[in-house]
Amino acid sequence: MFHIEKVNYEDAKQAEELLFLLNEYAMDVMGGGEPISAYCRIHLIDQLRKNDSAVSFILYDEKKAIGFANCFMGFSTFACKPLLNIHDFAVIGDYRGKHLSQKLLHEIEQYSDLKGCCKITLEVLENNVAAKKAYLNYGFKGYELLEDSGPAEFWQKII
Repeated sequence: MFHIEKVNYEDAKQAEELLFLLNEYAMDVMGGGEPISAYCRIHLIDQLRKNDSAVSFILYDEKKAIGFANCFMGFSTFACKPLLNIHDFAVIGDYRGKHLSQKLLHEIEQYSDLKGCCKITLEVLENNVAAKKAYLNYGFKGYELLEDSGPAEFWQKII
């Protein structure tokens, strides 16, 4: 019934499904509450196709796309190994609350293992209780080097 596919950015159907899912996520309050831009809709798939570090997954219920993850390879200098960052992650609509995120996280972990990654990273909004619970249930935890140094914070500067 449920299955996950690694996205082939050359596949027009999967590309459209990925854009649909990203837009659904973006329109959610935890995704910013606004649809993706026309620029993003036009250029995203081509940019992902060109980015060797990009990998995306789509979760399906039969043939219906119901969840996704956009991930990017990175590198841990301390471990001297690659890592995988989950940049976008969502299960949409009525499919939430059914532990399907765990299936998607498992697929991402298997991919990471094949690539020799030392860890998987992600960011989550402080008030996104449901997502935090799902990540904690899968084994994620906040990042700290040492207890005395405190938790890491995610910062940005828009340019």
